[in-house]
Amino acid sequence: MCPPGSRAEAEARERGLAVRGVAMRNDLDLPAVRTLRRLMRQERPQLAHLHTGRATWLGGLAARAAGVPALTTRRMDRAVARGPRTRLIHEHLTLRTVAISPGVAERLREGGVPDERVVRIPSAVDPEALRPRVGRAATRRAEGAGDEVVLLALAALVRRKGLDVLLHALARLADRELRPALWIAGDGPERGPLEKLAGELGLSQQVRFLGRRSDPAELLAACDVLVLPSRLEGLGVAALEAMAAGRAVVATRVGGLGDAVVDGRTGLLVPPEDAVALADALAKLVADPALRERLAGEGPRRVAEGFLAEQMVAAYESLYRELVAEAR
Repeated sequence: MCPPGSRAEAEARERGLAVRGVAMRNDLDLPAVRTLRRLMRQERPQLAHLHTGRATWLGGLAARAAGVPALTTRRMDRAVARGPRTRLIHEHLTLRTVAISPGVAERLREGGVPDERVVRIPSAVDPEALRPRVGRAATRRAEGAGDEVVLLALAALVRRKGLDVLLHALARLADRELRPALWIAGDGPERGPLEKLAGELGLSQQVRFLGRRSDPAELLAACDVLVLPSRLEGLGVAALEAMAAGRAVVATRVGGLGDAVVDGRTGLLVPPEDAVALADALAKLVADPALRERLAGEGPRRVAEGFLAEQMVAAYESLYRELVAEAR
């Protein structure tokens, strides 16, 4: 069950899954709760797995009314507000809350969610899905890159991703006579302001805004360093993808990024909102191909330590069985 016209609906249909489209307009959408409850009673699922804040609230109310046990996964490391709604969701509407990183688990604890209700299952990637179909050289040519170092940002163009900080850091590299190319793959409300900022900083020739892309494997194969300068980040799947693809990572020490990316082993970590520190880290990697290669080589091994898709699936299957048995 998902919003009609959503990406989730399209992908589910492509995979041959049964889909029910349910519009969920806001957190007070009681008709959506009634529709979800009716569908749950018709389908009689053993368990409801809820995703996103609104789905957890509306779907949790519906599952409770339909007598269906539920769990939710929280992916954002935003603060969790203490109060009656949080207690209702995490102590009565759901049996467990899955946190995708230690940072997310900590936000839940700070919001008053009981420790025994929280389970940590990291987000994960499938390395096989990141094998490029097009050669590195061909992708670089297509994007206008030559022999220069290419930095890649795979992110929605929203403020929390910190791409404005990245542009300021890139401008500082120019002062050191370092001019790597930067590809920004993604779209969102900040695209216009970011393009304007790049122009104001004199970076228009270095920065390419690629828009939304469906070929991360090709972009990762063609780049030299993935950069994730987030202000907030639950875990950072782009960083996992880069490590699985054998690319060095520069990221901020926020949320789950500081857990996934091992500073000095698979990448370099810097404080958020710090263009100077970010520029210093980028300068090290731009100027030192041996360091890039060493960090890149450790990426696949780090991903295998708990961030593989098969490991995530096994953890969820185990939790599902536990909750179904508990609800009997």
